[in-house]
This record gives sequence, C-alpha cells and structure tokens, in this order.
Amino acid sequence: MKQIAVLSGKGGTGKTSLVAAFAALAERSVFADCDVDAADLHLLLQPEIEEKEPFESGRSLTWNKDGCIFCGRCLKVCRFDAIKFDRSGPKQVISPFACEGCGCCVDVCPGEAFTLTPKQAGELYVSTTRFGPFVHAQLGVAEEASGQLVTKVRKRAREIAEQQGMSYVLIDGCPGTGCPVIASITGTDLVVLVTEPTVSGLHDLRRVAQVVRHFRRPCGVVVNKADLNRDMTARIKDECRDEAIPFFGEIPFDDQVVAAQLAGRSIVEQGPSPAGEAIRAIWATISKTVSDSAT
Repeated sequence: MKQIAVLSGKGGTGKTSLVAAFAALAERSVFADCDVDAADLHLLLQPEIEEKEPFESGRSLTWNKDGCIFCGRCLKVCRFDAIKFDRSGPKQVISPFACEGCGCCVDVCPGEAFTLTPKQAGELYVSTTRFGPFVHAQLGVAEEASGQLVTKVRKRAREIAEQQGMSYVLIDGCPGTGCPVIASITGTDLVVLVTEPTVSGLHDLRRVAQVVRHFRRPCGVVVNKADLNRDMTARIKDECRDEAIPFFGEIPFDDQVVAAQLAGRSIVEQGPSPAGEAIRAIWATISKTVSDSAT
C-alpha cells in the first residue's frame, strides 16, 4: 500500500481537482481529505457518510452562578479577555471564541464557579464514494488543532486501506507550509507538488518543496494551466532540473474542467479532453514512480 500526498504552496492551483481525477484513475484506493480547515474534495466525490465521530481538542469553559461571588479575579487573570461582567444579570459572560481553555480562572476562583470540560472541535467522517472509501473531516468555527485532525484522518484512512488490501491512499493536503501540511506528508511514499505558471506559484512552490525535502519525502512537480504562461512554465521546469526534483508533467488550461466540476465530476470522467489526457499520463508516471520505489 502506497501513500501519495498532493500539496500546493498556495491555494487555487487545482490540487483538489487533480486528486479527484486521480481517484477516478487509481484502482483499489482510499481517499483522505486532509485540508480540514476548508475541505472540498467531497464536492467532487459526492460521498455517502457511513460513520461519524467527534474530534475533541482543547477544553471548554462553563460558569456556575451559584459559586460566583463576583470578586473579579477571573477578569484580572484572563489574558484573552474571554470573560466579561454583565451587570444586568449579574453574570459572567464567556466568549467561546476568545477562551483558550488555559484554566487560570479556574485556579483563582475562590467559589469554584468555573469548570473545564473536553471540547468538541470538529467531526471526522468515513464515507463511501463511487471510487472507494473516503475519510474526511470538518473543524468547527474558529477551532484550531487542524494538524491533530489531519493525523486522525490519515490514521483512519490507513487502517481502512490495510483492512481492505488497498493499493493506494490518496491524500488531498492543504495549501501552505504549516502544521497540517507537515501532518499530511509524514510517512508518505510520494508527494506531488501542484503549482501554476505565475510568480506567486513559483515562489510558493519553492517554500513547500523546501518543507518536503526537509522531512526527506520524495516529491515531484506538476504545472497546472501550463500553457497560460509558457515562459514561466519553462522556468519552473528548469528549476526542477537544477534542484533534482522530478517533473511529472503539465496540464493545459481546459474549459472542460469547469464543466466537469459543475456536474460534480472529475475531468477524466467528463470524456476526452486535453486536461484529462494530460492527467492520465501524469498518473501513469506517478504510479510507476511509486511502484519502482518498492523494488
């Protein structure tokens, strides 16, 4: 079983569209959407949820009026201004978005009016799709710890792949270079870096490639909408050669991609198209690369 992560240094490069196309092409695969802050692979895979489990991270603060003597100590120690005194109550009002669950108010309260309990920060889903099992998740509004949730998504996807004897785990990572990106690539067999032929695309490709190489993961590059700026595409290919990063291929701009997405399909399901044929060739290269790495 091989784990392949698809990343991009910036948003909007076509990473998720490429993963959806790979899902249609790869046989015996499990799919994991690790862009938990803004998951959207489900829009193309159209999953049917079979399992749902809560994701707990951090602690939630509750206030008990009976124990409060309104001494104001909690207001003084809270560095996040999460507690406000409402004189009309009178009562203490806690902002769930500002509170970090640090527990300082609990420590200083003489009446034990505050209680910290584990907080549900999101949900993890196990679904079925027309291509195979799909593990995805959603963080709650203003919640953090996306790296922890990514790790849970990947662990569940790997368990399913091992139980069912799958060939691949295809991971849709998140853009950028932060903690969820690192959680997405840990232990993977290959990282596919998707970029576009723009100045910002090249800049962010360099950043994410540096992260991937720091963690010693094998990687390769795909340029999406490559024909929109041939000079920049050539520059990216030259840089890949200079840095000894494999170049997996380029995808031309294709209006059929939009039509496919509006229909809730990947481009390779849309019928013959320039982008679809390019992606088929890229997947053949990628699958051969991970296959050769096992020998």
